[in-house]
Formats: sequence, C-alpha cells, structure tokens
Amino acid sequence: MTVYVVYDVFTDTPFGGNQLAVIPDGEGVKPELLQKITAEFNFSEAVFVYPPDDLRHTAKLRIFTPLAEVPFAGHPLIGTAVALAAMGFPTDMILETGSGPIPCTVEGRTASFTVATPLTRHAEPDPALVARALGLAEGDLDQLGHPPVQADVGLPFTFVRLTDRAALSRACADVAAMREGRDRYPAAMDFACFAYVRDGDTVHARMFAPLDNIPEDPATGSASAALAALLRELDGADQSVVIHQGEDMGRPSRIKARAGAAGVTITGTAVQTMEGRLVL
Repeated sequence: MTVYVVYDVFTDTPFGGNQLAVIPDGEGVKPELLQKITAEFNFSEAVFVYPPDDLRHTAKLRIFTPLAEVPFAGHPLIGTAVALAAMGFPTDMILETGSGPIPCTVEGRTASFTVATPLTRHAEPDPALVARALGLAEGDLDQLGHPPVQADVGLPFTFVRLTDRAALSRACADVAAMREGRDRYPAAMDFACFAYVRDGDTVHARMFAPLDNIPEDPATGSASAALAALLRELDGADQSVVIHQGEDMGRPSRIKARAGAAGVTITGTAVQTMEGRLVL
C-alpha cells in the first residue's frame, strides 16, 4: 500500500483553492498506473514524488492532469513543497520537473517558487474564435489591453483580457469552439483559456480547459506565472499582482505573482485535507 495526501492549494481555508493529490513514494507505484490513479482522483493534477536525478536537489516530480503528464504546473509545486516540508524535508528545496529544476522555499503552510524561463509567445488566436470558446461576444474582449495571445513560461495558455468582471462571470466554455481552437493552435494544453480582468495590482481570473478534462480550474499557478511575465512585457515594468481565481466556482483562491528581471515568483498557501493509502 502507498500513502497519499491531499492538499487544497492557494488557500488557507480547507475546501477552497485547488485540490492536489501528492504521492510521496512514486517508486512504490507501477508506471503504467500513474495516469489511471490521477484520473481516479479526478483533480486537475496529481504529483508523484521520486528521488532526484541530481543528488544536490530535493526531489523529482512527475505531474499529471487527468489526461496527460505535463512538464510544469504551479499549484502542484506549491502543494508538494508544503507537503514535503511537513514530512521533514528542508524548507529550502530544489524540485526537479519536466521543465527543469525549480527552487522553492516554504514557511509554515506558505510556499514560493521561482521560474526563470522567459516568456514565449506562440500565437495570437482569432479573437472571434476566442470569444466563442468562452461563450462571450467579441466586444467582451479588451483588445486595447492586448489581443488574445497564446504564451507560456513552461505550460501554454491563451490569455484573454476581458472588459469587466461581469463579462468574466458570464464566461462559459464552448467545447466545440475549444476543439476548433485546439486544431488551429495546437499546444501541450488543448486551447486552455485564461480569461482575466485587471484593476491595478488586483487580477480576477478564470481558466477553462475542458478538452484536458478540466472544465474549470480553481487556481492555475503556471498560467499566473505566465500572465505576470506577459504583463511585465506589456507594461515595460516589474509586476506584483494578486490573482483571485475560483470565486465563480465556489473555491476561492489567492495567487501572488511577482515578475522581474530574474523571473517570476509565485507564492501561495496550502492546507492538508485528507490522507490515505492506495491499495493496488
């Protein structure tokens, strides 16, 4: 039997934020079962922890969504760092991911990680298609802020600035339009859309990835990191924002993102809600 723990991430309140399953002994699980176990949890991600390839590092992570393994994701890094620290690992750690080693620090139930990967722009998807994918009118898109852009610092999303909070609340993924977007703009995530509105240092956001079996994500650290990098590029200045996500689905989350010359730092809190054993 293999132990697992479940954390709610980017929240200090149980049953908020984004759920994460952490399996500390990945070596105790047959490789062919990793994807099936993740689908069984049916969270947006699960993490399997292994000894590091480089002994100077803390651990190696394999991160899975319900449909595929991904090289990098934000709430798995935050939740796994807090979980490992609670198990007695050092509070300063380097976690190996498919995107490379990522430094993390933990203080109590709060963790931070820094991504030095530069922002990569892949495409500027058709605004009319993006609006349909979000169940909105094209006029709901704030294209003066920037047109929709597919970009990443490790995992690609289509970033869509909206005109106001009401438009964000109305958003609802249109699967047919999402499929068209996936086919026209292929990426590791199947036309995952991160829609947001900004008011100074406060951002309200929602993320839809139904083609990856994530109808809506309560908190998306990887997208938040890329958004902070995008805002820095657009504004020509360092950024420090608090991203509010999950409110429209009853799982409020808070993600702190800072973007500077050295990269993007994401900070969040995680709370344990469950533990158990896999019987395989």
